[in-house]
Amino acid sequence: METIYALATARGRAGVAVIRISGPAAHGVAERVAGPLPRHGRGLRRLRSAGGEVLDEALVLTFEKGRSFTGAPVVELHLHGSRAVINAVLNELSGQPELRLALPGEFTRQALENGRLDLSQVEGLADLVDAETEAQRRQAMRVMSGGLGRKADIWKRDLLRAMALLEATIDFADEDVPVDVTPEVLDLLSRCETAMRAEVQGVGAAERIRDGFEVAIIGAPNMGKSTLLNHLAGRDAAIISDIPGTTRDVIEVRLDLRGLPVTLLDTAGLRDAGDEIEAIGIARAKQRAENADIRVHLVTAEDYRDGGDHLDDLVRVGLADRDRSGHPGISGLTGLGVPELLDEIASRLEKRSEGAGVAIRERHREALLSGIAALEECRSKAESSDLLDLAAEDLRLAVRALDTLVGRVDVEDVLGEIFSSFCIGK
Repeated sequence: METIYALATARGRAGVAVIRISGPAAHGVAERVAGPLPRHGRGLRRLRSAGGEVLDEALVLTFEKGRSFTGAPVVELHLHGSRAVINAVLNELSGQPELRLALPGEFTRQALENGRLDLSQVEGLADLVDAETEAQRRQAMRVMSGGLGRKADIWKRDLLRAMALLEATIDFADEDVPVDVTPEVLDLLSRCETAMRAEVQGVGAAERIRDGFEVAIIGAPNMGKSTLLNHLAGRDAAIISDIPGTTRDVIEVRLDLRGLPVTLLDTAGLRDAGDEIEAIGIARAKQRAENADIRVHLVTAEDYRDGGDHLDDLVRVGLADRDRSGHPGISGLTGLGVPELLDEIASRLEKRSEGAGVAIRERHREALLSGIAALEECRSKAESSDLLDLAAEDLRLAVRALDTLVGRVDVEDVLGEIFSSFCIGK
């Protein structure tokens, strides 16, 4: 393992900046810069260049092998957070022959390789770094804390028990086995399959929490869509005009709605297009609205009807500050009906989020489905004494799928993509 270093905090002026050194040579290199390392793992030291110049007075933290985030020996230098101090210390470390500047995510990759994290925890950590809302933070913490790995270990334990029972039956195929193990094997398979299917069902909701829900505001031109979007955004995100067709493309605004990430879409007014560019905008509006989680229809009082074409449609009379019909309405100009609309959107999205588990990515779903398919094959063969060898092989495939889920096998092709999302200091 190489010894790597990098700035672990954001660049720029700050009260404190942290430089992390991780690897076999970490302590030796740190002693050259900071002098004798603190005996109890922390202490103030003057950092010096090779020529003896004082670079900074820093808090030095040391971690022994197996007791650090990466699992390797680690030293952290907590500096005064000026650009000049940071650059001076980094320049000094760059001259140490044992050190190499860390690549994006390389500290976390060391943690994976040293068994401090499994791959699902790494993915949870990536989500935690990117979390913008409370729901994203909570979900990322569940995954980073090893929730998926613990479930996979339980399933794997049950499958290994089933495999042992089948192997015992195969080994004593020519003898009278006093106990029929088939009922226990089938019970173990059923229990695992049920739990894995439940986790698969929650992947869609978990992905929406991570990536964000979409709410499309749609309707005819001049129904107050852009005014409503600007009101919700608290800024002029969309151009407002009485001229039909002003909004030509889909305009997006990101909101935090009760901790859920929500992207509001202001779409082009739905009408017969006046030109080719507007026609493209209307086509895009229809497509995005169709794919959105919720559609808010702004209509005239004459066109109002309760409900829409989709289950998750909401209908409001637009420009409600001018309406006296008594129908549920909304006005981005005055704010009339806005709190009620946001409450209803949030309630619907919270309900859709309830099924989210700790399998949060398409990769997780594919591994689980692969394992479920192997269990189905195993169950179909387990009751026949002539097919026990094949049933045992199906169980091995199911166990392998669980190992793939947490990164024990067959994951090299996804590591590059995962770690590319990390910053250098992580």
